Amino acid sequence: QVQLVESGGGLAQTGGSLRLSCAASGFTFSNYAMSWARRAPGKGLEWLCDIRSDGSRTYCENSVKGRFTISRDNAKNTVYLHMTNLKPEDTALYYCAKGARYTDFPRGQGTQVTVSS
Repeated sequence: QVQLVESGGGLAQTGGSLRLSCAASGFTFSNYAMSWARRAPGKGLEWLCDIRSDGSRTYCENSVKGRFTISRDNAKNTVYLHMTNLKPEDTALYYCAKGARYTDFPRGQGTQVTVSS
């Protein structure tokens, strides 16, 4: 079955950076787009970025565009979210998902990112 294991979260200061990783298994990773989403305390799921199966094209929502970048390594079955210039409002539980944004719900446990002001 599909397994997605997120890691790399933690505590960061405002203006800092983090790189999240998502290790995928249970499906042919290189055949699928991948995406990242987050859920902030008391809020709904917010889709952030996605990347094509071959990594040739990426998209990020305006809320994080210019600060967050998505990438992937098909040889390692891993997708990444590079986060820079972090803000307190980026505090959330971050998930990866199989497929482009809005096509599937996150199945992993997520990784917590907390940004202090």
